[in-house]
Amino acid sequence: MWYPIKTYSIVRWLFSKYTWLGPKKKEPTIYLTFDDGPKPKITNWVLEQLANYDAKATFFCVGANVEKYPDIYQQVLAQGHKVGNHTFNHMNGWKHSNTKYIDNVEQCAEFVDSKLFRPPYGKIRKKQAKVLLEEGYDIIMWDIIAGDFDPSISGEKCLQNILKHCQDSSIIVLHDSTKAWPRLEYVLPRFLDYCVEQGYSFSTL
Repeated sequence: MWYPIKTYSIVRWLFSKYTWLGPKKKEPTIYLTFDDGPKPKITNWVLEQLANYDAKATFFCVGANVEKYPDIYQQVLAQGHKVGNHTFNHMNGWKHSNTKYIDNVEQCAEFVDSKLFRPPYGKIRKKQAKVLLEEGYDIIMWDIIAGDFDPSISGEKCLQNILKHCQDSSIIVLHDSTKAWPRLEYVLPRFLDYCVEQGYSFSTL
């Protein structure tokens, strides 16, 4: 499985209407994001880790999971984190019609009150994006994708993917999902430690 760990500058330039980096602040800042939740135990664990460092993050939630686990979703909000729309069924925009895709985003919006949107797999058609932008959504992509969803890599490799590339204003993608859990459990506390040692703070988008 191949995927670019750090987004190429040419991609950011070609799709400049999307958000690839977080806003610059006075102090060096990392923007942690978590996709695909909420999930029992896993999302709860992520919240505990973030609380240990007084770190805030943005959770891009699948609507069907919010419908199943509304209590966990409310816990995310109660702890001061932001949420974003990740479609209702984790839908790949390249594989569905524009109408079906937009309907799925709107279905998710019934459960996730946010104008932040991240397309699952990062795959969205130009027309789909145009409609969402016109509806006031901010399409949030990323600077670094850690690869925690990839069962072929170790937790240490996943951690090094982030450490090698992270910088001020990086938006970093992790996943509070069952598939990512073996690597997420290794990566998150170690990365939080690293950021504190390096003087980074954490912010929501």
